[in-house]
Amino acid sequence: MRDSEDFRENLLSCLGGDWPEFCPLDPVIEDSIVRKGYRIEKVTYQVELGERVSAYVLIPDRVTSKSPAPGIAVWHQHNNIWTIGKSEPAGFIGDSAHFTGVALAREGYVVLCPDALCFEERQDPILRGGDFERFVFLHYLVNGKSLAWKYILDMRRAIDYLCSRSDVNADAIGCYGHSLGSISTWLVGPWEPRLKCLVGNCSLPTYSAIHRTRLITGFAIVIPGLSQYGDTPDIAALIAPRPLHLNFGAEDRHSPIIEVRKAVETIRKAYEQYGAEDKFTYFIEENQGHVLSERMWKYARSTLLQYLPPN
Repeated sequence: MRDSEDFRENLLSCLGGDWPEFCPLDPVIEDSIVRKGYRIEKVTYQVELGERVSAYVLIPDRVTSKSPAPGIAVWHQHNNIWTIGKSEPAGFIGDSAHFTGVALAREGYVVLCPDALCFEERQDPILRGGDFERFVFLHYLVNGKSLAWKYILDMRRAIDYLCSRSDVNADAIGCYGHSLGSISTWLVGPWEPRLKCLVGNCSLPTYSAIHRTRLITGFAIVIPGLSQYGDTPDIAALIAPRPLHLNFGAEDRHSPIIEVRKAVETIRKAYEQYGAEDKFTYFIEENQGHVLSERMWKYARSTLLQYLPPN
């Protein structure tokens, strides 16, 4: 079994080293929209000095500062559509199957849907879409950091923002994501102990699968030098013993199932070391690809409800 503390130190070094001292969030509510059973606030907050992130916050009607609710961060998918980020889980545009922020708000959660770097309101006025994403990846790489390092920093600031809200129970924070959002979930998990329950749908591509199948993957898992110390399941394993659920499609070409079956065993062994085998669960749906099926959502929803029950 891999030494988790040694791996954590090596992972941090490969990611790009320690994160900077966090600056003030300086949150601003820019707009508020009323929906049936909840409202949506358009907010911005600072992740680094001079850099602000746009996000939507979905607040159920019955939630107040006197009756706070658990908070869920929803990390959006990639899908090679850089014009859509936070707006899809918030229910404004995109595939209705991924209006998951809305679904969770209707369950009673305060839901935060932020834009990831390069998406929606965090695009560049000159370089568009994938060109800007490649530029940002190379920008961080030549400065000794990975894009994953930046994603993790921004997600940790998202959790800071959730915990800062008076209508959120800061002791009951979780996260969910599909595709890039799932990668985001297991990337941030080891570095954010305030996340008490984590759920990912699809996307645990391993370096071994990438090499075996010549898989062209996204920049989020390109962590220079990491393969000499371990693979992506070892990152997810660092979440133990906190509750973690992962869904997979057996036909998902983005996460070849041969390596996925080995990956979940690696994670299971890490939870076994803590005597917390029941805190790690997974579901592999046969004849499904890179999707959020009804059965997958059922498992995602039930896991969050089990460990972070709303008021």
